[in-house]
Amino acid sequence: STTYPICWGKQLPQEVIFMAWSPKRDLIALANKVGEVLLHRLANFQRLWSLPPSESTGKEVTALAWRPDGKILAFALADTKQVILCDVEKPESLHSFSVDAPITYMHWMEVTEESSVLTSFYNAEDESNLLLPKLPALPKKLNALVLGGNSGFIEIYAYGMYKIATVTGVTGSCLTLCLSSDLKSLSVITKVEVSPESEPEITYFQLDTSLLSTYLPEVTRMARKFTHISTLLQYIKLSLTCMCEAWEEILMQMDSRLTKFVQEKNTTTSVQDEFMQLLLWGKASLELQALLMNQLTVKGLKKLGQSMESSYSSIQKLVISHLQSGSEALLYHLSELKGMALWKQKYESLGLDATGIEEAITAVGSFILKANELLQVIDSSMKNFKAFFRWLYVGELKLMTQKDITFVADFLTEHFNEAPELYNRKGKYFNVERVGQYLKDEDDDLVSPPNTEGNQWFNFLQNSNHLKESPLLFPYYPQKSLHFVKRRMEGIIDQCLQKPAVSIRSEDPTSQLFKLPFLWNDKSSNLHYVLFTMLESSISKIYILRRHTDTSRSADNGLLAVDFGNFLNSSINENSGTSCYSCLDAHFYDDETITVILAENSEQEGKERILAQLPLSSVYTEENRGLEFSWNSSQRLDMQCEDIPTQSVTIEGQWRVLENMKAQYVAVNGIRKVSCVVSIPWTDFAFDPLTGWFVVLKILDDFFSNQER
Repeated sequence: STTYPICWGKQLPQEVIFMAWSPKRDLIALANKVGEVLLHRLANFQRLWSLPPSESTGKEVTALAWRPDGKILAFALADTKQVILCDVEKPESLHSFSVDAPITYMHWMEVTEESSVLTSFYNAEDESNLLLPKLPALPKKLNALVLGGNSGFIEIYAYGMYKIATVTGVTGSCLTLCLSSDLKSLSVITKVEVSPESEPEITYFQLDTSLLSTYLPEVTRMARKFTHISTLLQYIKLSLTCMCEAWEEILMQMDSRLTKFVQEKNTTTSVQDEFMQLLLWGKASLELQALLMNQLTVKGLKKLGQSMESSYSSIQKLVISHLQSGSEALLYHLSELKGMALWKQKYESLGLDATGIEEAITAVGSFILKANELLQVIDSSMKNFKAFFRWLYVGELKLMTQKDITFVADFLTEHFNEAPELYNRKGKYFNVERVGQYLKDEDDDLVSPPNTEGNQWFNFLQNSNHLKESPLLFPYYPQKSLHFVKRRMEGIIDQCLQKPAVSIRSEDPTSQLFKLPFLWNDKSSNLHYVLFTMLESSISKIYILRRHTDTSRSADNGLLAVDFGNFLNSSINENSGTSCYSCLDAHFYDDETITVILAENSEQEGKERILAQLPLSSVYTEENRGLEFSWNSSQRLDMQCEDIPTQSVTIEGQWRVLENMKAQYVAVNGIRKVSCVVSIPWTDFAFDPLTGWFVVLKILDDFFSNQER
């Protein structure tokens, strides 16, 4: 056998339960038992980042999957029933969504089916870029994230964000699944608990998803539109967060200066009354004089005024540049989506509903109206604010106009109401309630709603039943906050996003009994492979089931057994002539090779574990090309194992003994030419079969001497 040098060892504090190689880079994602997700570089196992568990996202990671371009990592959490999409560059959630059942397996694949229509669509320039703010770039080719969970839960999400299909009629928990790259079929393996006393039944399905393949250009267009819409909703949410922070800054700027004044003053008059007396009678209390002389000096007033004006301007710019532009972009994409929904010949079978989209458009229109209303309130508040600071700065009313004095009085009335409960004690002595009430995430009505008296257009609408209920006009909610209207808009759009999902009905499966299920999609040959072993019926065999992705076509050698038996020569040990090996785990390394972990079947301690590469060319030979298994669908597969064609193999030079290691599981990446083995107790090994590099990620026991390391 070949000698593989060990390049390094690394201790990890927690047990690793999931691992996934990046498809494009030398990165491996790990999830441990405490719910932490980590990203490591292969070289020296350098940690790039870690995402700790939290109460909001969850603490029980149950699955990992990479986007095919390697830029996004998806992981599922069982305790919160959430799926999180995370940027590979930094541990930040880019997108998250909730599902109906805990996820047990995820598969993310790229669609390779090409057509002239789809190619022209990929190459065409998106006209929205000429009119709207630039959105984050999506991969040109469609990719699909397939989620499998408990209670037969299976859903397919385009770009990992937009649900395009739901599978119904499946029983049991999903062990593994694989969607073909041509979108024609979905292979699923589930585990069904029949009774507590008996072994669970493992069943295999191949579901026909050709509807998605037939309408691939339409599915791609819909997916891109809905992904843009989801991104814009996140964009609006972040903009509102920034507005709330700017609002807090205004509160704290004045509050920090008024706190000492309120604590020192002996009178029972409020801050508002103190300033109002100064405005009306030109007299100030000793405490207010001290405030004006020490805290609100000419220099201090100028600095404070500029700071508060900057905060007001920030809110105003966020409304104009972000809220308005984001909501107008939403309106644009939803209007295009409505046009697609009206093309029933193309999109009706995909579940696109024009009525739901119309409701979403109306909700966005209401949000735009509320954002414009906030702009008017900000403009009015800024006029009052500037007049107040000008009065303090000038110090003489005779230098101010009557309009300015009115602005000052309005400013004092609006902003100097003591409200200890306001915004977690921020703004206790100074509040910006007239603006802030729009930013509160509450269902309560506005404290100071806009004055609609004298508004001829508003009165005209209220007195006209036909116009008031007209679908051509967006509903207006004068008593509600911007946050309330935003949440209402998000709820309606979310319902709209859920509707266009193809329902795929599973056929009644044939109950089979096997373990070690692993699925693989051969994109070049359009084949699904399933690797599995029988329970105790033939311990030295691994079975390879292959099906064509087009369910109407059959594949040669649909089911074969590979007998390892005594496949090694006597160079391993003296007893190799009588040794027999069984398969513990197997994964496709690439379309032509299978990586297997074999265990010696012997009674002695220290059973050998072997890591080997099995070429498919040694399995599918000219001699067995015509051998076909006659499948009796009414009978369990383990009862028919004697009739399955068997191929004995000999592996020469493509194996190594994993000395002193209780290897159990393997993860591979043929693109990066690396494999990773999980050993018991809780030790990880990474191995490059081509270059001979062998990596050890040691967690507990020291299996190697210093010389070996």
